[in-house]
Amino acid sequence: MSDLTPMAKQYQEIKNLHKDAILFFRLGDFYEMFNEDAELASRELDLTLTGRGKDENRMPMCGIPYHAAEGYIAKLIEKGYKVAICEQIEDPKLAKGLVKRDIIRVITPGTVLESSMLSEKTNNYLMAINHDKGKFGLAFIDATTGEFKLSDFGSAEELNDEVKRINPAEIIISDIFPQEPRRLVAGSRSLSDFKDIYDNETASEKLLEHFKVKSLESFGLEGKEIALGSAVAILDYL
Repeated sequence: MSDLTPMAKQYQEIKNLHKDAILFFRLGDFYEMFNEDAELASRELDLTLTGRGKDENRMPMCGIPYHAAEGYIAKLIEKGYKVAICEQIEDPKLAKGLVKRDIIRVITPGTVLESSMLSEKTNNYLMAINHDKGKFGLAFIDATTGEFKLSDFGSAEELNDEVKRINPAEIIISDIFPQEPRRLVAGSRSLSDFKDIYDNETASEKLLEHFKVKSLESFGLEGKEIALGSAVAILDYL
């Protein structure tokens, strides 16, 4: 990165923190995309691919007007992609040198809140799946309505049937999840790994703290202990 311009270095440092998302990088009145993101976005959004820089430092580039971003984001989300929004966090007129930029939001298929990006006829579910001792724990939420449910399953087939029934927009899944059940539930959905696997006691404590209650008894969670870790994973992800 030593030969890159200050702006290109700034872009790369931010991109390195969000490798699984398409980075919308604010430059003036536009969100610009670079390198692999630009090639992907130009293909998926039918944008003209240009470039920035010279020779070996030339970066493939495409962009959209910032005020039209929502429509383009909706198209990418519908296709299962994640989008990280990087904004200018100081007034360019007052900046000394390079304008400070940072991520203000990451939008994923299961975390969309804007009604213009959602169907009025179906729920938009984010699901998490955990695995322990041959059993599976599932939790799912619709962030726009607050619906939040948990279940445990004794086999991959039962799990797969439930995933098909719920039809989530996005699944976050334990990174130690067995390969065959992973293949069953993946399909064409957006899939992300999570690494924080909580034991039942720790997961219970986190849920008690989140919901500000002294007991989970009233939530009807008896026999759903494995799913508690999935529930906490969803809350962490959101």
